Amino acid sequence: MAYSIGEISEMLNISISTLRYYDKEGLLPLVNRTSGNIRIFDDTDVECLKMIECLKNTGMPLKDIKKFFEWCKEGDSTIDLRYELFMHQKEKTEKQIALLKNALDRINYKCEFYRISKEKGTTNVPGLREELAMKFLNKDGEKGTPE
Repeated sequence: MAYSIGEISEMLNISISTLRYYDKEGLLPLVNRTSGNIRIFDDTDVECLKMIECLKNTGMPLKDIKKFFEWCKEGDSTIDLRYELFMHQKEKTEKQIALLKNALDRINYKCEFYRISKEKGTTNVPGLREELAMKFLNKDGEKGTPE
């Protein structure tokens, strides 16, 4: 199926200027153009854009994403390079998830603390900190009172 830049922008929630930038930077080497030089995207381009957004969301720089697509074009001789790239990104993403999980635990603690404090009209509720500390983990993964 063929898509215009506006259709792709709406479909994937990527701004038109970003799509043009990706194309200019060589991240979309397979995008076809009409005789009037208008970009025409197809389903392969959609999958490439989804991969770009996936990798961007995990913090991979565009230069590394571009390198990945270059390796894809080079063929099977770069399988090891691509595998290592994704193993590194997986490890990095798992660390990000762990950091965010810890942050969410602390935020959940504070949400519950202030919800109860709001009901009681004070933050000075005997035993509240200790009670909540048993529900939430500190950054070391041990029971404790999050700050």
